[in-house]
Amino acid sequence: MSNTTIWLADDHALVLDGLELVLATRADLSVLGRSANGDDLLHALGGHQVDLVITDLRMPGGTDGLELMARIKQEHPHVKLLVVSMSDELEIVYRIFLAEVDGYILKNSGKDQLLAAIYDLLDGRIHFDKDLLTKILRRQREQAKPGATVPKGLSPREREVLNLIIQEHTSKEIAEKLFISKQTVDTHRIHIHEKTGTSTLVGLIKYAVANGLL
Repeated sequence: MSNTTIWLADDHALVLDGLELVLATRADLSVLGRSANGDDLLHALGGHQVDLVITDLRMPGGTDGLELMARIKQEHPHVKLLVVSMSDELEIVYRIFLAEVDGYILKNSGKDQLLAAIYDLLDGRIHFDKDLLTKILRRQREQAKPGATVPKGLSPREREVLNLIIQEHTSKEIAEKLFISKQTVDTHRIHIHEKTGTSTLVGLIKYAVANGLL
């Protein structure tokens, strides 16, 4: 069984202890370390092989909030980033979404949602609190340019695959729905990212909304 390494970051020891207790119930998840501020988190990521970071949004230190999220995604693009925060303020969460953070859940979520979010991220999906994601997509639609159209370079089949990707279907599920091979789906994925200029699922969602596909 492969082991996923996780780094925890929060300025409250009780929160960190609680996260560790939940993650300790899973043999495939391993907590590599923990940080109490953004600067320490960035330093830790520079010296350890981390697969997933679970972090609060607001912490003490010179690097905090959106700047911290942006630096992690820029300096460690392979690291999945899950924010666990008290804030349900749409403007903040919307900016987190635009920064292409992989997931965002609230601190009042239960352990089942935490684990669901972790495994979604490890499967290449995103995981945002459902109510917040609905509001984010509504905001995206409102800001989409009127009359936007899909670039001609995107084939009808690629549009089909794109739509299913946005619905967070796996390559295997897409292959079964479209009666094509998984290898063909993976090839379409590569071409779609190239043609849309995106590299993440969040980027594809933003692209699809802007072009009237969602």
